[in-house]
Amino acid sequence: MTRQWKILIAEDEKNIRDGLVDALELEGYAVSAAKDGGEALRYYHEWRPDVLLLDIMMPVKNGYDICREIRRRDADTPVIMLTAKSEEIDKVLGLELGADDYVCKPFSLRELNARIKAALRRINHDKEPPALEKQMTITFGDVVIDMDKMTGNKAGQIFEVTRKEVEILSFFLSREGCVVKRRDLMTFVWGPGYHGATRTLDQTIANLRKKIEADTRSPRHIKTVYGIGYKFERG
Repeated sequence: MTRQWKILIAEDEKNIRDGLVDALELEGYAVSAAKDGGEALRYYHEWRPDVLLLDIMMPVKNGYDICREIRRRDADTPVIMLTAKSEEIDKVLGLELGADDYVCKPFSLRELNARIKAALRRINHDKEPPALEKQMTITFGDVVIDMDKMTGNKAGQIFEVTRKEVEILSFFLSREGCVVKRRDLMTFVWGPGYHGATRTLDQTIANLRKKIEADTRSPRHIKTVYGIGYKFERG
């Protein structure tokens, strides 16, 4: 399965923010969006995006403050500044604080996407993707999931899987045997900006159990921890 890169947008203007989310999701990115600097920092720590798009002039904390705070602990995650300002001094300040690139409004989505891809190429040279993402299959019990073909095989029975189901399994496998909180699972799969009903997660888990469990009433792999979340066991 091709790695889905995660992009966090911090932009207080709703029209711009929503437009960027739609455009970048169409490009295949996983996207979360924050409406102010405080929310952006919280999402960054919860979600650990691969690239940050930071507007400079935002409520609570501006883009400079966010960049400065992130760079104290993280020297690698690319930061691209988005701003209506075009003066050289503003660009210099952003770069001195650790920003990797600078795009002035109004900008074309084609230009922004090219800069994002350039940033991802740089980090892809420097970092190995997580081990789980390098694998083409997920195996547990009598189940094999082919992440390239998006299909599964349980004791010879072939079934299809969705991207969300694969992401849930990947998250479970990285925390095998541990209790996973529902909110942590939803943040990983749908992003920290997702405020939908938890029944979306419940329904996805129910559908996944039908595919991988011999008995959904007494699951072998995905077990419910009532009041908290779930625990995954290979079985």
